[in-house]
Amino acid sequence: MNPHLLDLSGLKCPMPALRTRKALRRLMPGHEIEVTCTDPLAVIDVPNVVREAGDELLETIQRDASLVFRIRKAEQVQS
Repeated sequence: MNPHLLDLSGLKCPMPALRTRKALRRLMPGHEIEVTCTDPLAVIDVPNVVREAGDELLETIQRDASLVFRIRKAEQVQS
């Protein structure tokens, strides 16, 4: 399954974190998203958003001036 792509290049804090949170809410459990950011603060903000949501940060990659985050939406917990 190919990850969804979200290009947030050029956006400054706090927009990358807010848009990542919004995208994760719409994602189906188990699906992946690849978020690209150019804001250097995203290296702190995006992992925090992922952790707070209970999702999984699979990988953080530095590509030239961009940071790429691979994230997997957590499976829903059944009660």
